[in-house]
Amino acid sequence: MDEEGKRQAASYREQLGYWNQTLEYLLENDEEFFKIYKKLVSSPYKNNILDAKSRELINVALSSAPTNLSKDTLEVHIENALDQGATEKEILEVFKLVSVLGMHTCAVGVPILVDETGKYEGAELNGRQEELKQKFIEKMGYWHEFRNTLLLNDEHFFESYYEFLTNPWENDVLSPKLKEFIYIAIDSATTHLFDVGIRVHIQSALRLGATFEEIMEVFKLTSAQGVDTFYAGIPILESVLAKRGK
Repeated sequence: MDEEGKRQAASYREQLGYWNQTLEYLLENDEEFFKIYKKLVSSPYKNNILDAKSRELINVALSSAPTNLSKDTLEVHIENALDQGATEKEILEVFKLVSVLGMHTCAVGVPILVDETGKYEGAELNGRQEELKQKFIEKMGYWHEFRNTLLLNDEHFFESYYEFLTNPWENDVLSPKLKEFIYIAIDSATTHLFDVGIRVHIQSALRLGATFEEIMEVFKLTSAQGVDTFYAGIPILESVLAKRGK
């Protein structure tokens, strides 16, 4: 790497807190694009609207989301989060929040199933089911009709889902506002784009005192998810070229 390359690498490491072989490949093979890449991903790090630890925990959430599972970037952001003072317990809480994303299968699928079959249309909740519904609303502050179907179909499943969802809200390991930022990030991720959830969690974040500018920073962090293409693609490209003797 020439002196200009070393300067670019040092600047990147100073601003974002990490450097790796993927970035080195981009810098060496396409310096012009590397500068564009750096400009995109560094913006939320320059603004400091979100604190450094929160930024990295949001990035941990994005990399560990079941719609993404980018192991290379996950390792980078866990390292960064620890460097910024995050604890093992805080990172585990991020994983617990993110794992609930699997329930969006029901959020999207159940209404379609009801539309196609007519099952439970107009059905009333019984007393026990109504209690569970109110318990959910009191805890989470929102409700969608597909959960009525979950209750009517299988109280045990609904209750287990409720406990799984609310467990991270039973403690203050992460602030409520950061939890909502994490939900906004994983719902608005390129790999998910769950608009119902985005709106619900923006509303919740605003009620908790979040600002327009803070939520915009979450979107900027999330918009950089596309760079995971390079983390997945470049090692494979190098491996294939090596096999061909290039």
